[in-house]
Amino acid sequence: MLLRRTFVALSVTALSLGTLTLDAQAQAAAKKDLVIGGTAGSNIDQLKLGIVPILEKKGYKVKLVEFNDYVQPNLALAQGSLDANFFQHTVYLKKFSADQKLDLVELVQGPIAPLGVYSTNRKSLADVKEGDRVTLPNDPSNLARALVLLEQNKLLTLKGGIDPIRASEKDIAENPHKLKFIPLEAAQLPRSLGDTEYAIVNGNFAISSGLKLTEAVALEKTPDHYLNVVAVKRADKDAPWAKDLSDAYRSNEYKAVVDTRFQGYAKPSFLQ
Repeated sequence: MLLRRTFVALSVTALSLGTLTLDAQAQAAAKKDLVIGGTAGSNIDQLKLGIVPILEKKGYKVKLVEFNDYVQPNLALAQGSLDANFFQHTVYLKKFSADQKLDLVELVQGPIAPLGVYSTNRKSLADVKEGDRVTLPNDPSNLARALVLLEQNKLLTLKGGIDPIRASEKDIAENPHKLKFIPLEAAQLPRSLGDTEYAIVNGNFAISSGLKLTEAVALEKTPDHYLNVVAVKRADKDAPWAKDLSDAYRSNEYKAVVDTRFQGYAKPSFLQ
């Protein structure tokens, strides 16, 4: 009798767990309210102008949340107050997720405004003088990106054999102009223009501050690993709403918005 009761209890438990799983799947399939985060400037604008209208046509109600730093959007996503975010490249996503022990993954790539060198005190990089001050992003992945941009423009040389996506100031082999590097939080870089000779500014923060890509004295040739990505929790990657979000980025409607409203942006191959 005891064995029979135990079997019945286990069967009821298994049935309950199965019901809960089915309920969770049903809720995921029926999810039509989405909260998506993006950083100020071109990233939130791409969501607002290009992605939200497509999702709304599919019956979704979308709330956008604007951020002014590169830390809170991933923390909010991991904690569940966002369903997805769009502001970072995959190099940053992987490093931040590893450092913070977050289970976040890339869903789909999207356009990014190129990293640029801006100046109000110098007309070009050819006008560089010894000891010029250069502000650049202080997060490791974008700092490396900035150093590579300076190397591409022959203002410094990095040590041979280093991984360029992990380059830091200690990897500088030659700095012939004795440039002084001042790492700052990315959102603060546009404000540094009047106080330094050059500022290397992430595209979204350049645009949100009123700078134009055409005003940069140099723009990076953005490799694919620095394209923006939509990030989601790993558990949500295969959800129906995530597929619809991914499809929106790959749609002809979104491509038309990018081509007309975000000219000069680096884009994944499917938006070329």
